[in-house]
Amino acid sequence: MDFAYDARTEQLRVELTDFLEQHVYPAEPVHAAQVAAAGDPWARPAVLAELKAEARRRGLWNLFLPDPRHGAGLTNLQYAPLAELTGRSPHLAPEALNCAAPDTGNMELLAEFGSPAQQERWLTPLLAGEIRSAFCMTEPDVASSDATNIATSIRRDGDHYVIDGRKWWSSGAMDPACAILIVMGKTDPSADRHRQQSMILVPRDTPGVTVRRGMRVFGYSDASHGGHAEIDFEGVRVPAENLVGAEGTGFAIAQARLGPGRIHHCMRLIGAAERALELLCRRAAERVAFGRPLAEQGVVREWIAEARVRIEQARLLVLKTAWLMDTVGNKGAHTEIQAIKIATPAMAEWVIDKAIQAYGAAGVSQDTPLAQLWAQARTLRLADGPDEVHRNSLAKRELRRWA
Repeated sequence: MDFAYDARTEQLRVELTDFLEQHVYPAEPVHAAQVAAAGDPWARPAVLAELKAEARRRGLWNLFLPDPRHGAGLTNLQYAPLAELTGRSPHLAPEALNCAAPDTGNMELLAEFGSPAQQERWLTPLLAGEIRSAFCMTEPDVASSDATNIATSIRRDGDHYVIDGRKWWSSGAMDPACAILIVMGKTDPSADRHRQQSMILVPRDTPGVTVRRGMRVFGYSDASHGGHAEIDFEGVRVPAENLVGAEGTGFAIAQARLGPGRIHHCMRLIGAAERALELLCRRAAERVAFGRPLAEQGVVREWIAEARVRIEQARLLVLKTAWLMDTVGNKGAHTEIQAIKIATPAMAEWVIDKAIQAYGAAGVSQDTPLAQLWAQARTLRLADGPDEVHRNSLAKRELRRWA
């Protein structure tokens, strides 16, 4: 593996850094003010549309998709340092570049498994940033960390499927621009446990779809991910052609979707940790306590040194994982994908926590981005599979080598 960025990646890093400094960072307080003025935590402030237009004008658009027919044609290794930069402002930058979850995973899913008609109807406007989407897998009544537990029913009825069930933490569903829901449920409860599930496309305005409430993340709306919703599906009828792939392939499609999603989250978390470390260093240099700058306090220096070590370790593991995904495929990189999903959120959570500690009361307030960064990092120890599931699977894989 070559640790140097290639020419295209380096050029995009320069362009993206300029975009962040000139437009995104200055827009953060504007975004907060516009959300407050709207009175709706999931409202789409006007500044977001301005950022999207500028990003598209600069060619910083759909960078996440490796398929050149739909995206920028970058490899995972090329995209990694760019996603890291967007992680420095995770509630604005990814969406500005049309690279925000859950749309990224949903676009990848449609690009790989969608029919031509599904791609024309839903993928094209998603790629253009004209609509947003939601992913509806997790359910409140079952342990959804084991996706085979999913209980929502998808029943064939002539030329239609009928969906009944309740979902929650349906990422993207609170966004006013959300037009399509990708729903996972069971089409054949009697089949093998990994062949019971299917995925189906449900337009947001289909009769029988009821959003019960928006879910908050440590008090935040998480609107950059489109917000998360609890949704009832009661006798929801959609045409049979809305099924993604074949019946019984839902579990396999979910696993294919989650691999890239996990590494994208980890890429962005490194950027969040880098911004936290920058803020920690600035605070340490400026703040005086007990007659000395914080930077002269031994414990603070230990935090800074340890933060740098942890960030570099995580970055190298993420880059190795991206390289493996490019060279041997997602299945060949399975061990590393699980490893980064365990290590990177924990790293970012630790670094951000130390920055919060250095800022004191300001660190937990809205006056810095640290509280929101911490909430995101802590949440990602659960999202896309909790730590314990990944650790268990990773341990079993290691044990098989010596069985």
